[in-house]
Amino acid sequence: MALYQETILLPPKPRGFHLITSEIENALASIPSIDTGLLHLFIKHTSASLTINENADPTVREDMENFFTDIADDKPYYIHTYEGADDMPAHIKASMLGNSLTIPITNGRMNLGTWQGIYLGEHRDYGGSRRVVVTLFG
Repeated sequence: MALYQETILLPPKPRGFHLITSEIENALASIPSIDTGLLHLFIKHTSASLTINENADPTVREDMENFFTDIADDKPYYIHTYEGADDMPAHIKASMLGNSLTIPITNGRMNLGTWQGIYLGEHRDYGGSRRVVVTLFG
């Protein structure tokens, strides 16, 4: 069994949902290839998330942002606001969506569905760069 791991740094992105599938594919290109296995992705932040969803129509990403904004932002009862009004909503969104993904590897490639892409959910107005640990098991 082979095990490979590296941490990639995603450049700062504005608040919202961003396709990062190509960044993950680029990271995999630098790791020795395996034919069959698992890819695990873990984001090392509490105010950003990873998820898989529609990769073709950008309005899906807008709708995702609007939905999570509607349910989590601007609540008068938040106490944790030390880093700004977007801080606690970002933590809630990250907890709801999650910090990791596991994707099968088949024939040396991520075995995603036709319309699936990997999203970075950036939940802060100015979140900065994000670190994702990429681990390949095979």
